[in-house]
Amino acid sequence: MMGLVTSSNPLTVKDIVLNGVYDYYGRGRVSNILKGFNFANMTLDVDGRRIGMNDISNYTQRLDMKAAVFTAQFDVGKKVSVTYKLRALRELPFTSLIQLTIRANQDVEVSPSNVIEAPDILRNVHNYYSEISRPHALIPLLTSEGESPTGKHKVAASCSYLFSGIPQPKLIHEDWDHNRHLVRFVQKLKKGQSFTFSVVGSETSTAQYADPRNAAERLSIYAMLAGTDELIKRHDQQWDDLWKGDIKIEGNEQDQRDVRFSLYNLYSFVRAGSGYSLSPMGLSGLGYNGHVFWDTEIWMYPPLLMLHPEIARSILDYRYNRLDAAKQNARSHGYKGAMFPWESDDTGQEATPVWALSGPYEQHISADIAIAAWNYYRVTHDKEWLRSKGYPILKAVADFWISRVEKGPDGKYNINNVVAADEWAENIDNDAFTNGAAIKALNDAASAAKVLDEQANPTWTEVAANIPILRFENGTVK
Repeated sequence: MMGLVTSSNPLTVKDIVLNGVYDYYGRGRVSNILKGFNFANMTLDVDGRRIGMNDISNYTQRLDMKAAVFTAQFDVGKKVSVTYKLRALRELPFTSLIQLTIRANQDVEVSPSNVIEAPDILRNVHNYYSEISRPHALIPLLTSEGESPTGKHKVAASCSYLFSGIPQPKLIHEDWDHNRHLVRFVQKLKKGQSFTFSVVGSETSTAQYADPRNAAERLSIYAMLAGTDELIKRHDQQWDDLWKGDIKIEGNEQDQRDVRFSLYNLYSFVRAGSGYSLSPMGLSGLGYNGHVFWDTEIWMYPPLLMLHPEIARSILDYRYNRLDAAKQNARSHGYKGAMFPWESDDTGQEATPVWALSGPYEQHISADIAIAAWNYYRVTHDKEWLRSKGYPILKAVADFWISRVEKGPDGKYNINNVVAADEWAENIDNDAFTNGAAIKALNDAASAAKVLDEQANPTWTEVAANIPILRFENGTVK
């Protein structure tokens, strides 16, 4: 539900990207996935000096894909050694865990701080700090809330500290300006002494919660009281379960690492039961505006379907939940059935920049989605799902194609004037990929009807049998 985009700078995160949250800003006059408050940044003063890139040595960064933990380590002169660990908690989808361990190599005074910063796009930002007193714990809450660029959404982030190895120190809140505030403390260490503290940070929006500040603070309190060890234990268990879906390669370590890196990103960007899909960049940045393309159903979905069908189902839920928008899109363009958008956001309406012809014309996306729905049934044999969600998608897409084709004098059903799978090929008649995908989607709809003892439209298979696949003289499809 959030992407922590790491940075080359110590103790910092570049961006926090919020899944399913869109507003209008940036490029293309279309919706963009939203950057939220950055609550995962820290600062560190060593003997009164704020450390930066020029003050550190032996700097390493490491991503443990098995446990989904990012670790950075460095030394500050001969004074301290620092380890920074970052987890987007799998079991708490709106919460992250940041750990900082400082080891003193000589007597030293350190002052770490946890910072919440607002990106420039958020407006009407308000910062809060409170402490909730309990008999066995003081719960500090560093909170910020604001609005997305047009005011469509409210966004809130909240953090709390967890200490181990030392008593909870006195916390000092500093409210610097409207877009940045922090909580810091001062700790003296003897040579050889180490201590670790953690920050739990949660971020929500009105895309998921009516009162995001309330939700973010409650989630951070929950995580703080659960404790660091318990949070890591649950996180590791969930990632152990994910890696039961693995692809193992013998004999080539780099190929194995590359494949697992791909799987790691897929698992990081979508979760079972969420009803969200994933964009080509997932939650690793703002590329492609965070929109959902054919990349999902054609390239990303198949391995998820085979390894974790419960996650693949979320991708199809995303499409099913926007089926009415696809039907409206078809009607708006003079067709029947469902015409899914080339780029889709939270609304399911067309989100492609206006200047790109792929929006109205790269129509193979509808067939790609229908094929994915039929393949879900082929893998899971879940007939109830097919009846309630899969077949409505398949039927609507099949109806779109029979309204889209144009019957020629030779009896063939042509699909004219499309953007091909090669999106630079515009105004193409009978593109091989589009035609082939349409044929399969029509036949898959008929197959689904047969499984469900439904009456299939006989035009589906008639049209499918007569959509041309053009070929060059050597037999290669055009």
